[in-house]
Amino acid sequence: MALKRKLNMGMVGGGRDAFIGAVHRSAAFLDGKVCLVAGALSSDPAKARESAQELLLDDNRSYGSYKEMAAAEAKLAPGERIDFVSIVTPNKMHFPIAKTFAEAGIDIICDKPMTYSLAEARELVGVIEKAGIVFALTHNYTGYPMVKQARHMVQNGELGDILKIVVEYPQGWLLSPIETDGQKQASWRTDPGQSGVSNCMGDIGSHCHNLAHYITGLELTEICADLTSILDRPLDNDGNILLHYENGACGILYASQFSAGEENNLRIRVYGTKGALEWHQEEPNYLWFRTNEGPAQLYRRGNDYLCEAAQRATRLPAGHPEAFIEAFANIYVNATDTMRAKLEGREPTSLELDFPTVVDGARGLAFIESAVESGKSDKKWYPFKSYK
Repeated sequence: MALKRKLNMGMVGGGRDAFIGAVHRSAAFLDGKVCLVAGALSSDPAKARESAQELLLDDNRSYGSYKEMAAAEAKLAPGERIDFVSIVTPNKMHFPIAKTFAEAGIDIICDKPMTYSLAEARELVGVIEKAGIVFALTHNYTGYPMVKQARHMVQNGELGDILKIVVEYPQGWLLSPIETDGQKQASWRTDPGQSGVSNCMGDIGSHCHNLAHYITGLELTEICADLTSILDRPLDNDGNILLHYENGACGILYASQFSAGEENNLRIRVYGTKGALEWHQEEPNYLWFRTNEGPAQLYRRGNDYLCEAAQRATRLPAGHPEAFIEAFANIYVNATDTMRAKLEGREPTSLELDFPTVVDGARGLAFIESAVESGKSDKKWYPFKSYK
């Protein structure tokens, strides 16, 4: 029987002045099937209360800690309790929060990277599998319609065998020491105590790795990384990595946060024996397909010739641009539709299951730690760490 109500969402972190918390809420609410009913919105109880009031949460559902929230919500009746929690804290807290809610039987949507360390990620895979809950990771670039079209074309054999992957993600926002002026996003990302072993690779390099895997399905076998830091920061701000994949394909991954003038310039090119694809995040509604046999073809979002997954991820007609929030919302749509299927007692469809999972999160931590260790190693090629 169809579930005739909105799903109840809780949030940990994401209070006043938190960029990613506002993005998650906008994405969750975009399609009108989710409502925020509870939160532990800050580790500062006063700030948590003020943030809850700004978001018009009931005082009784504004909690002083995530542990209090998980315990209290788990005791409520189905339909009243939260159906899932969104975790939007700094990396260090992802694991204990996710573990607590998983053990309470509550579904989870978590910001990336999934955990502080690979050891935590491996443990969390087991926790989630044992709990039998839905876990989604917001690698939001996989939510773009034209990324889904690119994946479809690779799976459909239109590129032939994959030979080379080139993915890059330059930004310029950390060229200056803005963390010393109290810039919140810079402060925690450049702090090893909160961010983990990497800044640039953990923050944006992990998106490059995830995007390449999502489109091609290929696993890395070994890497050769050169990581750089400026302004005496303890964590990397830039990385250049050579890649070897399981099928023999090679690749290049470049991510930077001190590339002057760059904003959010994520781009991927995939080359095969029959053709090549190119997608650019700052022009996300277009996908290029090229061969040696004819002129380049431009695929445009919103058209009927696109694959089913790309059309499902599209809300507006062709020519009406869709972008970041909509892509983020597509992760929420598929994850919450999977949760809804569980509540309705049916198996979710393959389209509903199209979102990054806890295994993708573990694979991402394996990439981050492999990159950092490769950067410190004298080996030319460093074996990619197991995430299982």
